[in-house]
Amino acid sequence: MQSDKADTAQRATPVLATQPTYRPSLAYPQPTEIDRVLFSEEQIREAVLRIGDQISADYAGQKLLLVTVLKGAFIFMADLVRAIVGTVEIDFMTVTSYGAAAESSGVVRIIKDLNVSVKDRHVLIVEDILDSGLTLKYLVKNLTSRGPLSVEVATLLFKEGKQKTDICCRYVGFLCPDEFVVGYGLDYGENYRNLPYIGALTPQTVD
Repeated sequence: MQSDKADTAQRATPVLATQPTYRPSLAYPQPTEIDRVLFSEEQIREAVLRIGDQISADYAGQKLLLVTVLKGAFIFMADLVRAIVGTVEIDFMTVTSYGAAAESSGVVRIIKDLNVSVKDRHVLIVEDILDSGLTLKYLVKNLTSRGPLSVEVATLLFKEGKQKTDICCRYVGFLCPDEFVVGYGLDYGENYRNLPYIGALTPQTVD
C-alpha cells in the first residue's frame, strides 16, 4: 500500500522543463517567399534588451503606460514590457490605414480605443515599424490631445527615407531598408507573423 501511494505521488509531481522551448532561427523553416533574413532572432533579442534598458533609465521612478497598436507590434510589446524595470501598464489600440494593401493609405480610423485614460500620465507608443509615419502622426496627435504628461515613441524598425511627415522617435531598434518586411509579428495578408526573425519578402510576393 505504501509503495502504491509513493507511485501515485511520483506520477502527480509535475516535470519542469530544463531546456528553452524557443527554436533558433537557423532551425526554423524559411518560406520560399522570404528573399533573405534581415534581422535574426538573436539580433532582435539584443535590440529589445537595449531599448528596455534605455526606457528603464529614462522613466526610473515613474509609472509608464505602454500603448501598442495591434496587430503588428504585439510580439515586440510582449518582449519589451518584460525588458523594462519599473512600474508599467499596458493598453492596446486597433487602427486601420493599410487594409490588405502594402502601403498605408494615410486615412486612419480607430477600430478599438484605449480602455484607460492617458490624462496626467507618461505614455509610450510601441510600434513595430515606422515607414510613412502617417498613422503614427495621427496617433501622437490624438493621444496628446487627451492631456498626458508626455507622449514618446518606440519602434522596432525605422524604414529609412519613407517618412512623409516629421516624427520624433525616441527609441529605435533597427534602421530598415525600403523593402516589405515580415516576421516577429509583422505580416503580409495576415501571414508570416509567427516567424522568429524579420525577413524581406521577394518582389514577386508583394507585386
